[in-house]
Amino acid sequence: MTDAEGAPELPADIDAVRDAPVDWYEADHRDFPWRRTEDPYEILVSEVMSQQTQLDRVVPAWGDFLDEWPTTAALAAADRADVVAFWSDHSLGYNNRAKYLHEAAGQVEDDHDGAFPEDPDGLSELMGVGPYTANAVASFAFDNGDAVVDTNVKRVLYRAFDVPDDDDAFERVASRLMPAGESRVWNNAIMELGGVACGKSPSCDEAGCPWREWCHAYQTGDFTAPDVPEQPSFEGSRRQFRGRIVRLLGERDVIGLDTLGHRIRVDYSPDGEHGREWLRGLLSDLADDGLVEVEGSGDETTVRLRG
Repeated sequence: MTDAEGAPELPADIDAVRDAPVDWYEADHRDFPWRRTEDPYEILVSEVMSQQTQLDRVVPAWGDFLDEWPTTAALAAADRADVVAFWSDHSLGYNNRAKYLHEAAGQVEDDHDGAFPEDPDGLSELMGVGPYTANAVASFAFDNGDAVVDTNVKRVLYRAFDVPDDDDAFERVASRLMPAGESRVWNNAIMELGGVACGKSPSCDEAGCPWREWCHAYQTGDFTAPDVPEQPSFEGSRRQFRGRIVRLLGERDVIGLDTLGHRIRVDYSPDGEHGREWLRGLLSDLADDGLVEVEGSGDETTVRLRG
């Protein structure tokens, strides 16, 4: 079901939906060094470097850059040629970004007395700082941003809540989901979700994705997305659903056939294409492998892991 503006309705237990990725992120996440600082300059450097550059290359470059120019004052006073040479030597690409970063440091020093603007609008006035980067710095440095919507976040929302491939719809849903006044942890969490659990080839169970309970893609097996035009070979496969069955049975002593079907697939229907016959085929494979036991028939069928 969609709202009057074309975006899908979110689950009724919206507070649980909001809490889940934050709890997941706070329990464990990739330990990038810029996530351990709230210094807007250090965060800006990381955001500019991360544009179209692999993060494993950004980490050492970021540290070296800040060793060389630890403050906006130091960067503003540097020779621009040295900054561009650093950028090139570290294979960060698009040397204009180095020029813009140098210019932005001068603006902070000359126009803002060395203090960064704290909201996206003010940050957007800095040279080379577009809406996305401005919002990221406002969020991670000042906890004063809007919901981040990048390619990874779009992929997550498209899969999890069946959001149409429309920028306005993504913006509306992202804004509704973000808890008020919590842009720092929320944007970190949903970006981590897109980077770790919901990549182009998702790792839902392996990464313990916190939105599996509500996720449309997880329940249907359709993991296509705007930047994933072709279905990955594993996603939606019988092998994937067999894995889900084993994991679910590992959490329960015994489960009824139809209850199992509904838990692993949102479009499960006992008499439908993905119904009892389809599910029994998966269970037959697992039984042949010595993994499960199926007892009873019809409405009385139950399934358990083989001890």
